[in-house]
Amino acid sequence: VQLQASGGGLVQAGGSLRLSCAASGRTFSRSTMGWFRQAPGKEREFVAAIHWSGGSTHYADSVKGRFTISRDNAKNTVYLQMNSLKPEDTAVYFCAADRVITSSIRIAKNYNYWGQGTQVTVSS
Repeated sequence: VQLQASGGGLVQAGGSLRLSCAASGRTFSRSTMGWFRQAPGKEREFVAAIHWSGGSTHYADSVKGRFTISRDNAKNTVYLQMNSLKPEDTAVYFCAADRVITSSIRIAKNYNYWGQGTQVTVSS
């Protein structure tokens, strides 16, 4: 699976952005897809994930209620809709893919396929 993330940018606090991650490879439709982010000087952290069927989603507590992950298997694309953005959401956002079980879905090292990252900057 090869991943290409896009949609980042500069936005004011309270604004919205939608990230997209386009995947190639025939295993996309059977892969769990995740979004992670990494701010300067910090560890990469889990943001959200969605099972291959789209029927189960998971969120970090810090983004629950503000971010929504979704996927379109026909388009081989996963989305992260980010609303009510805060300055602390500023980071490089990465999409990731693999066949990950639920208990491991929040752990970055369990994903073997990664996109290149897209910068999200939220100004106060």
